[in-house]
Formats: sequence, C-alpha cells, structure tokens
Amino acid sequence: MSFRNTAEAVEAWVEGWAVSRGAAEPVPSPWGFTIDVGLPQHVMRHVLTTADETTVRKITENATAPAVWLKAFVPPETLTPWLASGWSVSGGPSSLMSAPLRASRTVVPAGYRLRTWSRAGVTRTLVRTADGAFAARGQIAVTGSTAVVDQVETDPAHQRRGLGRLVMATLADAAAGQAATVGVLGATLEGRALYERVGWRVLAPLTSAVRGPGPVEA
Repeated sequence: MSFRNTAEAVEAWVEGWAVSRGAAEPVPSPWGFTIDVGLPQHVMRHVLTTADETTVRKITENATAPAVWLKAFVPPETLTPWLASGWSVSGGPSSLMSAPLRASRTVVPAGYRLRTWSRAGVTRTLVRTADGAFAARGQIAVTGSTAVVDQVETDPAHQRRGLGRLVMATLADAAAGQAATVGVLGATLEGRALYERVGWRVLAPLTSAVRGPGPVEA
C-alpha cells in the first residue's frame, strides 16, 4: 500500500502523531487540522494540508499566544515571508516521508540490549548499553493500515553503529504485526539520511513555525 496523494499522507501523519504524543483528537478545518497538545512550549499546532499566503497570514495574525506551532508542506523560504509578526521558522528544512512496512529480522549489535513495549496504541523501543545507559530510542503509533514513526533518537556517542537502523526495523516489524502496511513520518534534515538508507522516500517539504513569547516589538 502507498498513499494516493500528499493530502492523504498528511492526514495519516496528523492522526498518528496525535496518538503518539497523547494529544487531543485533531480538529479538521477547510485548510487542515488543529491539535491541542497541552505542553508549555507546545500548546497547540496547526497543520496545513494546503498552504498559501492568505491562509498562513490569517492563521498567524489570529494566533497571538506564545508556543503555538504551525506546520506547512512548503520550503522555509516560501513560508517565512507569509508569517505574521512574532512568528519565526524553527528547526530548519524537514521532510514528510513514507515507506511500506514489512516484518524483518533485527540483529542487536554486540554490547547493546533492546527492549520493546506497547501501551495505549503506541509501541516504543529502547536500546541501552550493557551497563544500562541510554543509546537509542523510537516509537510508532498504528492507526488502522497506517502508522507514524516518531521521536527516533540516537545518542551522539552511539551513532554510526547501526542503532538507528535497528530502531527503524524494530518499529516497522511491530507495526506490520498490527496489520499496518505503510508508514509516515516527519524527518529533520539529519534524520532524513537515515530514513532514506532504510527505504523511506520524501513526499513533500515540511517547515515548522512558532509564535514567540512576550509582546511583539513594533
């Protein structure tokens, strides 16, 4: 299975991300979705399935509270001039990516231990060293036939040892075991290299913007 178009992939990403983070149910609108996240530095987010200057300008002018985020599937240089005062692009260029999910054998590198568990619709995997120190992690939320990979991280001291590949294979295996056939994720520029090596492909550019704290200077 693959997504018929980017809009379908975005909807799957929004739904799975909300499950992964324990956020509120996404609320649809003509331009996309709004999700109440409820964290001090991430109160809510707007995800635009289609972005244009008029829509972005209206949303960012109306959202004046700090820690409101916006996600749009356009490059940073396109989004930046559309933002109202007080908003800024955050995190650099990212990508929406997808791949088919298949079960596969995973081999844990020598000197590491792997633990995987599921709760409330989310499967998490954790890689630790032999003495118990953190090495890598990731999680995946299954929503029907699709699944969202989220929060994949490898400690810098343990990079280039196959742990990112191990995490991705473990998550894909867990999702495939729950009848998910296609995965989607939001990738940073650094993460994109790993995901491409294990068979993921870019569907669209992804840019994040956030409303900063405090009064806006004239």
